[in-house]
Amino acid sequence: MLSEKYRHIVIEGPIGVGKTSLARLIAQRFKAELLLERPEDNPFLEKFYQDTARHALPTQLFFLFQRIGQLRDLAQRDLFETMVVSDFLLEKDRVFASLTLDEEELKLYQQIYRHQSPRSTAPDLVIYLQAPAHTLMERVQRRAKAYETAITENYLRDLNEAYSRFFYHYDHAPLLIVNTEHLNPVDHPEDLDLLLNQISAMKGRREFFNWSE
Repeated sequence: MLSEKYRHIVIEGPIGVGKTSLARLIAQRFKAELLLERPEDNPFLEKFYQDTARHALPTQLFFLFQRIGQLRDLAQRDLFETMVVSDFLLEKDRVFASLTLDEEELKLYQQIYRHQSPRSTAPDLVIYLQAPAHTLMERVQRRAKAYETAITENYLRDLNEAYSRFFYHYDHAPLLIVNTEHLNPVDHPEDLDLLLNQISAMKGRREFFNWSE
């Protein structure tokens, strides 16, 4: 069973791609523990989207310390007893940092990251969800979160490119790259079954799933 093969699964991808919704569905299907980002707790996030240059550093540091705390808690648990599904990798924090911080801020962020990030085992599987920027924009607008109203399609395009660069080099865990433009596992149970079957059938450390209607 998938829950025996993968005790810790991470769902990743840019804003609006559906990683949190998919993490919830997989956790529900396999009665796993859910470990989620909490962007609504970040008091700087809405200000960041309105004035990126001014609020990028506090926004980034808040997320960094939040994720570090969550992963330290996870490291103390017995993953042999409980399957865990989460919607973030700590390493991806640097994707946003490199995109939004200026040179001096990035140096400070990197120093803090090196000193504070916990040593933890890699996930058993990372699922990287992809979608074009215009699709991400449609999904962001559809969910209508107040702190996301200032997000632009250009920002999502830049974010997509940054994620692609990051996962091109990622090799810490088995990686399944999924094109979600025509795959909707959140709203269509049959698409979720297709994805779970693809996960169960994985044999290599890096595979692609590109479903077209």
